[in-house]
Amino acid sequence: MTSTLSIDSAAAHRRTRQAWAALALYAAARFWFAATIFGQLVFGAYIVSLYGGAAIAGNFNGWNKVMTHGFVRADPAGNIVTAAHLLLAAVIMLGGALQLVPQVRARAPSFHRWNGRVYLVSAVVTALSGLYMVWFRGAVGDVVQHVGTSMNAVLVVACAGMTVRRALSRDFAAHRRWALRLFLCVSGVWFFRVGLMFWLAVNGGPAGFDVDTFTGPFLSFLSFAQYLLPLAVLELYLRAGGVVARGGTAVLLAVLSLAMTAGILVATMGMWWPYM
Repeated sequence: MTSTLSIDSAAAHRRTRQAWAALALYAAARFWFAATIFGQLVFGAYIVSLYGGAAIAGNFNGWNKVMTHGFVRADPAGNIVTAAHLLLAAVIMLGGALQLVPQVRARAPSFHRWNGRVYLVSAVVTALSGLYMVWFRGAVGDVVQHVGTSMNAVLVVACAGMTVRRALSRDFAAHRRWALRLFLCVSGVWFFRVGLMFWLAVNGGPAGFDVDTFTGPFLSFLSFAQYLLPLAVLELYLRAGGVVARGGTAVLLAVLSLAMTAGILVATMGMWWPYM
């Protein structure tokens, strides 16, 4: 009898720890989700306000306030590519948030499908136009940064293809996983800005790179980490099964989400809000 009670008690204790670990991971994921959606909506509003506002006013030189070679009078083809990139970037920031809301997927499946198609096409076009801007439009940074950004674009196209493929095969569990990977890759430029602002805040200014040339080891690292780090954390999240794995992933995700939130707030107040 005593042995049976002891076994039952141990099993109950194990179930309790599993429940707490699952709850912690769920809470950390929801915290990350809320911070990300807020940050991307602000970034989307910034794009619409700065670049859209300048275009509506006919002041295309206003694109050069922040972006290097945003508008070049002698390069109409490049200006069209840049305009498409900016327009679709705003669509991505505003539409991507809706794709991740479970209630939208459940209650408005038709909207979810069409919004997903628009998001996916916009993501691919934005990635390809971004490649053009990096290599032929005089983007800031060095070759290492350009390679990192280019790899991001390649992953966007690859993840978009896998997302469509899994949807067509009606493997919706895999479809959702690839859609999450696509979302993180598409968000690479946003993660870059948030990560940079967090780094500046922690160090009290530039560290690990030269402000004038916008080159240095930290920026080289961030050019790859902007999408590889989120993808790595996602894989940990998707594969976390035991108590230790779920608990550890929850702590890691919570810490990174706090850092991301700080970066979002600094970016909002110092980089986005002044132009809105």
